[in-house]
Amino acid sequence: MNIRNLSADVLERARRVKLLLMDCDGVLTDGRLYFTSNGEEMKVFNVRDGQGLASWHRAGYRSGIITGRDGEKILRARAAELNISHLKVRSRDKAKDFAEIIEAEAVKPEDVAYIGDDIGDICLMKLVGFPVAVADAAGEVFPYVIHTTEKKGGRGAVRELTDLLLAAKK
Repeated sequence: MNIRNLSADVLERARRVKLLLMDCDGVLTDGRLYFTSNGEEMKVFNVRDGQGLASWHRAGYRSGIITGRDGEKILRARAAELNISHLKVRSRDKAKDFAEIIEAEAVKPEDVAYIGDDIGDICLMKLVGFPVAVADAAGEVFPYVIHTTEKKGGRGAVRELTDLLLAAKK
């Protein structure tokens, strides 16, 4: 992606971002659900998304995951590996969890990017300054975002977003 092709509004909003929040399933994963024969849930993550988050953190910024699904043990391990600061699993009120995170981080909603893929993410897309959808998001979310990644969820969309955010700040 060439950031020169982005609007001035998108670039300005990207420059403001201090905190990156994400959904998990359909964003950090491809949205498919994997279960073992014992009924244990598995998740598959893209290493490039991990590298993007590592670069984001090295630049001094923070991140978090807000997801309505479970998989806490898997997500705790992945969050620890990537130094993700905030993890909210089994969220029944994403807006409440969002409010708790931004209070803890002492940031304004307009200084937050959120990347999601489905109707459960719309409430946060309405609150943040930089709402983003993955390329293969549900159609209902697109009226609420100002940017859509070229990559699909679980296929490098988060890396694409972190690269955009960091490039906009240069």
